[in-house]
Amino acid sequence: MKHTIEVVGLGGGDINQLSLGIYKKLKEHGEPIFVRTKDHPVVRTLEEEGVEFHSYDEIYENHPDFQSVYEEIANSLFRQAEEGSLIYAVPGHPMLAEMTVQLLLAQQEVDVKIIGGQSFLDDLFSALRIDPIDGFQFVDATSFKRDELEYRQHLIFCQVYDQMVASEVKLELLEDLPPEYPITIVDAVGSSDESIKTVMLEDLDRSVEFSNLMSVYVPPAVSLEMNHKFYRLREVIQTLRGPGGCPWDQKQTHESLRRYLIEEAYELIDAINKDDDENLIEELGDVLLQVMLHSQIGEDDGYFSIEDVIRSVTEKMIRRHPHVFGEAVLETEEELSKSWEAIKQEEKAEYELEQEEESLQPELMKAADIGKQKPSPSNLAQLLAEFSRRASEAEVDENVVGELLFAIASYAGYYKINPEIALHQVIEGKKSTDKGSE
Repeated sequence: MKHTIEVVGLGGGDINQLSLGIYKKLKEHGEPIFVRTKDHPVVRTLEEEGVEFHSYDEIYENHPDFQSVYEEIANSLFRQAEEGSLIYAVPGHPMLAEMTVQLLLAQQEVDVKIIGGQSFLDDLFSALRIDPIDGFQFVDATSFKRDELEYRQHLIFCQVYDQMVASEVKLELLEDLPPEYPITIVDAVGSSDESIKTVMLEDLDRSVEFSNLMSVYVPPAVSLEMNHKFYRLREVIQTLRGPGGCPWDQKQTHESLRRYLIEEAYELIDAINKDDDENLIEELGDVLLQVMLHSQIGEDDGYFSIEDVIRSVTEKMIRRHPHVFGEAVLETEEELSKSWEAIKQEEKAEYELEQEEESLQPELMKAADIGKQKPSPSNLAQLLAEFSRRASEAEVDENVVGELLFAIASYAGYYKINPEIALHQVIEGKKSTDKGSE
């Protein structure tokens, strides 16, 4: 016969928040009640009334991360339940930010029954006077990713129970918010010990005494421009192209923007050649601007959006890297190159884009790709001699110049040199020389 683990929520405050039914269950159980931590006002009150508890507080000091702590607690409860049914009490509500409960529910060996308990969120919303319908994100302060945070909504971090956790939260938030941004620290909400304090973000980890009942509230950052966020860039482009926007941006088409993408690409290459990081940031932004403009035009015309562009490149990168995202084993550079080319050929065959892709290359790059010949000094010397002879007789034509350029580009392809970039570097060098001689 399966035994049962009854999971009881202790609420977020003191004994007055506990329902009568749960209070009677805990008082009349007759056996020690297992708790994740004794650091809770309800536990302290019930201990004074004679209720015995077995806590897992000591486990926190034996592991480097919280996941390991939660797994050991769950495993211990499984072993205990093999001997007989038990009660496991957790802070707040069992189904709110309780990883140990999730681990218990994930197994099949022991029956798990959720008894309930009062969530501290109701009291938190009342104390902060916020309506979650405006948008609300609840985050575990011990385990979150910065790029998942939505600053346009009410943001609440739970489990901010010591200075180290608070410092980590602060450092992550400072990547997006100014040091003086107001945040609110809430402790033991809904109880007689409730404490609410608003401080600047930079003071989060040095302004209060921490406890297991502490949360941090970050109000929506709607007043900030958040110009480093992708959604903000998209909003700007939509505004420029929309009603009341910029007449120049509004009239652009894919065709009219072609020259700007080429110009921005070369300016980016120039920044790379000059090892100019500050300018590199600007030029990368200009290239991204072109991508965003083309994507917005596609959306305005009803054909595609930036999401389609992102989805396309994401799926392509996953598809072309089976050794990273799949089960393929590719260890050498040669194996990687062969795999990449094979996948590209499959894509070209499937979408019938090979001819179109080739036509989009600059002519020198196309020549380098087609030729890739091993240098022949005699052939090059012959072409130069022919060019010199015709030049002296004023008979230079496109054919001889084309043959000479094709030969040089072919050699560049053999040496894996991009002829466009090589030519660009020489031109920039001559510009600098000419300026220096003025």
